[in-house]
Amino acid sequence: MASILVIGAGAWGTALANSYAGAHRTTLWSIEPEHLAEMRRDGENKRYLPGIALNQRIEFVADFDEACEAAELAVIATPVSGLRPTLKRVAASYSALPVLWVCKGFEAGTGKLPHEVATEFLLPDTGRGVLTGPSFAQEVAAGLPCAITLASSSMEFATRWVEQLIHPRLRLYANDDIIGAEIGGAVKNVLAIAAGISDGLGYGYNARAALLTRGLAEIARLSASLGGRRETLMGLAGMGDLILTATGDLSRNRRVGLALAEGKNLKTILEELGHVAEGVLTTETVVARAEANGVDMPITRAVRDVLCGSLDPHDAMEQLMTREARLEIAPL
Repeated sequence: MASILVIGAGAWGTALANSYAGAHRTTLWSIEPEHLAEMRRDGENKRYLPGIALNQRIEFVADFDEACEAAELAVIATPVSGLRPTLKRVAASYSALPVLWVCKGFEAGTGKLPHEVATEFLLPDTGRGVLTGPSFAQEVAAGLPCAITLASSSMEFATRWVEQLIHPRLRLYANDDIIGAEIGGAVKNVLAIAAGISDGLGYGYNARAALLTRGLAEIARLSASLGGRRETLMGLAGMGDLILTATGDLSRNRRVGLALAEGKNLKTILEELGHVAEGVLTTETVVARAEANGVDMPITRAVRDVLCGSLDPHDAMEQLMTREARLEIAPL
């Protein structure tokens, strides 16, 4: 049994705490003490996971230092925008505490992946990694079967925590390609928007299959340019997460694409969504890093142009279908 601290009481943080609490001492911390009090009182997270009963063994702790002191592992379950301030706070007093994060995307402004942000705050020998892969919070919280990747630059760290955290309802696989794992988790959100647009326009299953296949090729090219491995994108952190996010009805990014196809403007879509859709925040940075590395990502560029209002969804699909003919299998 390990002592695990989950930082962030959104849908995903609550789901992980619910999953871990059956086998580990699990503490949940939130920047909003009143939210923790509501969860303790109601026995559920009515804001983000209504209707799902919380494990009674979860400890709700509002004091950050108290929550960290007893922890053997911190799991940061914030959006990418919250990762930097959270890491800074952890490193200031608990620099040796091993850390996992679950956010997916690039940091706005810096264009950095989560592990690149972490290197600014964590000591070189501090264990760190990412939990990523095909996983909807609602299903994990409800105890439905799920398999994800724990990726770290240290295979020893990844293997050790996979062995600690794995259980019959949440299977984990160790991977030492943190770059490939994070690229897969970031770019699949953009492609889920593309799939939602295609489905919303009524283009059918053939078009969706083509988008996902060619989208996976885009992910692999960007990953390789940044030092990631192709085989990682064939696993849970790449293909698995892409399939789920682009086809599952619980996907917020897919819902953004469906709404764009209806002709709604982005501001209205995000207001109605009520949650963070990381693909919207990530697309511009993905395009920028691709261009800086000479990587061709036409689907991602088209999504960027639709999101910023310079390209109509119908025209975006037409643009992709009428591109110059080329070989399917080409060097990265």
